[in-house]
Amino acid sequence: MKRTLLAGLALLALVAAYFGFRRSEAPAATTVERVQRQFLADVAAFETAVAALKKTVESGDPAARRTAFLQTRLAWKQVEWLAEYYFPATAKAINGAPIPEYEESDAKTIAPEGLQVIEPLLFPAPDPDALPELKRQVAMLQANARRLNVVAQNNPMTDAHLFDALRLEVFRIVSLGITGFDAPVALSSLPEARVAVRSLRSYLAIYRPALERKDPTLAGGLEVLSARADGYLKKPTGAEAFNRFDRMAFITEIANPLGGLLLDAQKALGFEPFRESRGLRADARTLFDAGAFSADHYAPGPAHRTTPARVLLGRKLFFDPVLSGDGNRSCAGCHQPDRAFTDGLARNLALDGRKPIRRNTPTLWNVGLQRALFADSRVSFLEDQATDVVTNADEMHGSFDKVVAELKNRPAYAALFANAYTDGVTSFNIRNALAAYQRTLIGLNSRFDRYVRGERSALNAQEVLGFNLFAGKGRCATCHFLPLTNGLVPPHFEKSESENLGVPERFVRKGGRLDPDRGKGGHNGAAIHQHLFKTPTVRNVALTAPYMHNGAFGTLEEVVDFYDLGGGRGIGIHSETQTLSENRLNLDGPEKAALVAFMKALTDTTAVVSPNF
Repeated sequence: MKRTLLAGLALLALVAAYFGFRRSEAPAATTVERVQRQFLADVAAFETAVAALKKTVESGDPAARRTAFLQTRLAWKQVEWLAEYYFPATAKAINGAPIPEYEESDAKTIAPEGLQVIEPLLFPAPDPDALPELKRQVAMLQANARRLNVVAQNNPMTDAHLFDALRLEVFRIVSLGITGFDAPVALSSLPEARVAVRSLRSYLAIYRPALERKDPTLAGGLEVLSARADGYLKKPTGAEAFNRFDRMAFITEIANPLGGLLLDAQKALGFEPFRESRGLRADARTLFDAGAFSADHYAPGPAHRTTPARVLLGRKLFFDPVLSGDGNRSCAGCHQPDRAFTDGLARNLALDGRKPIRRNTPTLWNVGLQRALFADSRVSFLEDQATDVVTNADEMHGSFDKVVAELKNRPAYAALFANAYTDGVTSFNIRNALAAYQRTLIGLNSRFDRYVRGERSALNAQEVLGFNLFAGKGRCATCHFLPLTNGLVPPHFEKSESENLGVPERFVRKGGRLDPDRGKGGHNGAAIHQHLFKTPTVRNVALTAPYMHNGAFGTLEEVVDFYDLGGGRGIGIHSETQTLSENRLNLDGPEKAALVAFMKALTDTTAVVSPNF
């Protein structure tokens, strides 16, 4: 009896072990695994859409080709958030900007490809002669869609990275999606943004059960807000819908709260934001947070970041003419604090007091939030900018060797250097101290910023209209990217763009001559970079007249007129490399006035700007 009982218990144990083993072979899928499966399915759907586009291009009529293209773009928006995050090179080949790039290391020009190159071959009306190029581009797109499918198959993911990607997609929708950056001709930005939001909702649904257990109120709020975003973007395509879309309301009422709730959900689920150095901090709730950006990220390295002692020293050096060859000109001589660190001149005079220097003096506000410096983008770090200016014969004509010797003999300076650096007075430490001071010149608390953070009395109706024009019909934000309004490309903010507007020697509404300054092309010799200039910030622009690299435009009204007319080509100036569309914006008088009013609302000079030692 006892033996029979033991045998029965052993059998039960074996059965239990067997079924337990079978269960362990197929555990419940993790959130990451479920995201991976859904992403692979969405990538396969995108590849299918591209195949359908290819077939339609080969055998369909123009209307069918346009429809197939729009469907392909929608399929791309379904996978954009993760493709851009994990596979940026492939994503660039699929939906990168339609302009050639230049590899300075081997003097090689790389032709653009992808959806944005295909778009003008189909819209607004296809050119029959361009059909061979259309077929070629679609074939390359199909190859890149296959490439995306391959690289996505075995890509490791983590929950923290996925939430990071979700929030970056919200920022991408705000800064690139609703502004029409990647659909400038088809004007399909709003339905595409809607698909991007729907994609985020579908992936968030995977996390919802866990989030409901942690914080049901947060889970419900996130679902309601993402549904509102979906509904708000349910707009028809076309110019009228694009122009009328209330971007300010979408940002303040939906996108900003959505980004914040995503961060809250990430933390509630235990996936802490990354602490790595970034231009846009990984824990920023919105693009418009007061401390969202880190100028130290753009320093040469961690050892060269700002400290209070370095800032104090750099500030003193900035206002001291000791850096100039004749001891008469300081950095502040041209970058005057009360003029937003400009000088109010089209071009300042050289040190000899006779000839003008090469270009207009740019503002130093937010200069630390850039990846390229000078109008021709010839250096990457503020330390190198200091080298160029101090040693330039026309600007300061100084010598760092002489300045080092001079400062070592000044006890007050020697003490400041000893407090800021372990190796005292050196050429690099002089440059780094100047850079440290400039990295504190951050002005992101304008009336516009306060408005988008919730202070609804900070802007009036005209200024709100001006913002909607800036980010919509006026196309300003497709080059002056939000929220910095310079050329630093969102949402990663790691590359500064340059543009050729076809700037004339002086402002005219018809005719004129192209300014001879070759800009970036004069620096690197690239044919595609002739007359390209770094996109400057529009912040504090009310204080920085005259405008353009040559100071040819005296007022903001003239600048708006020039853009409205289509830049240089629009007024009859031939410039082969012009990147600005020559199509007129057709802004009316009140719209132009609203644009100017908004730009004036970007003024913020509240950071410390005077010597006051």
